Amino acid sequence: MSDPAWYRSLYWRIALGFVVLLALMLVLQGAVFLWMTGRMPELFPSRSPAQFAATIAGDLSATLTTRPQLDLETYLHEQYHRSFHSYVVVMRDGRTIVSRHIPPAPETARNARARLFGEPMPFRERGNGPPPPPPDGDGEHPRGEGRGPFPRPEGRRGGFGGPGGPSRTEYAPIVVQDVSVGLVAVPSQPPPLQFIVRNLGPTLTAVALVLLVGGTAVAALLIFRPTHKRLWSLQQAAAALGSGEWHVRAAATGGDEVAALARAFNEMADKLEERTSALASADQARRQLLADVSHELNTPLSAIKGYVETLQMPDLSLDDETRHRYLRIVSEETQRLEHIIGDLLDLARLEGGGGTFTKDTVDVCQLFDRLRNRHGRALEEKRVRLELDRAADTPTLHGDANRLEQALQNLVANAIRHTPAGGWIRVSANRTEQSIRLTVEDSGPGIPPEHLPHVFDRFYKADASRSGGGQAGSGLGLSIVQAIVARHGGTITASNAAHGGACMTIVLSPHL
Repeated sequence: MSDPAWYRSLYWRIALGFVVLLALMLVLQGAVFLWMTGRMPELFPSRSPAQFAATIAGDLSATLTTRPQLDLETYLHEQYHRSFHSYVVVMRDGRTIVSRHIPPAPETARNARARLFGEPMPFRERGNGPPPPPPDGDGEHPRGEGRGPFPRPEGRRGGFGGPGGPSRTEYAPIVVQDVSVGLVAVPSQPPPLQFIVRNLGPTLTAVALVLLVGGTAVAALLIFRPTHKRLWSLQQAAAALGSGEWHVRAAATGGDEVAALARAFNEMADKLEERTSALASADQARRQLLADVSHELNTPLSAIKGYVETLQMPDLSLDDETRHRYLRIVSEETQRLEHIIGDLLDLARLEGGGGTFTKDTVDVCQLFDRLRNRHGRALEEKRVRLELDRAADTPTLHGDANRLEQALQNLVANAIRHTPAGGWIRVSANRTEQSIRLTVEDSGPGIPPEHLPHVFDRFYKADASRSGGGQAGSGLGLSIVQAIVARHGGTITASNAAHGGACMTIVLSPHL
């Protein structure tokens, strides 16, 4: 059985399926990660830090125009708590509001205050934005609670930037009625990894679990469920076969290893069913053989027993002629019994491959001469003519001369037994393209068609349909002939000739 193609292999399908599944999970996980961390603007056009600063400044400018007493910290937290941009809002009244979600670095707020009030920046940075607004008319900068060192939000550490070097910051002024009242500062660099992990860790974990469960479910449905279904079907078929249901077969669809296993199982089941049927037939044949043997042996034994008991009766007086007739019958039945037993042993040896079997050159003319010599007396008694016809181009045979002679002797004896007085028996030999054909025909009534398939069976007799009288044989002669021909690698068939008599045809190869 050939191996399945690699692209149909179950192992490759599982491997490729998991590789594709893992790749899709990584892509989806990465896409979710980028989307949630705000890194999408770096890959796709979206809101930049400068736009985010301008958005907050414009929003505060419009809101403070209508609501001057607005709580900036609460408002900013409600509006922008989901943003991954950090920001600082510095007002001229001294209020400083920083993002709670991701706080910026302290120097961002200090630089924003310095830029708003026109002071030198305490930390050098690379940034563009509007120039610092001029101080008040009296040259004094407003004082407020936001003046002085930037207050770090309680409970938070770190932020953007740091001692690693200058950073870029985007600025946008807050203008109310054409007056600059504050400044919005947004760092350009992305947030640190620790903030991303802390804020996005639970969400990313939940997404990963959903992807894992969903991917596993998809893999189970697309890869393992069909395979499991076919393996379960194979298991059920094996269990049914083990319980004696020989007709059960597994579904062998597909081209992977499971299908190959199902086909191998079906082939095994076919052979097992065939062997089981053969064993059942052999057992039936054995039982029938025992019954036939018992019947065939019982007939002469019953006759022998009956005549012996008669001869042993003390009060029965028999004349010499009757006594000799009884003894002759006992002798004939004994010979018949001996003949049946000998035929059985001979048939068993032939069918079992035992017994002597020599390979030699056999002349057909010599076989024919022995037939005439062996059956000459019987032919004369029944006034049956024996015709021997051998074609000039008939080659010599190769095999066991004694066994081939035995086969022909049995066929001729069977023909004599069923040929009426004044009839004829013809034995011919001719050559075909690749074989030698031996034919034994008689002028008897032939064999009824319903008996032709069974004439080579053990103890099968069709004597009731064959005229000519005479003593019936043991029913083993044709079976022995068939076994001898099979040992020589040939075939034998029974048919009726055109003239109505029986015809037995042996086909042998010239070389054994």
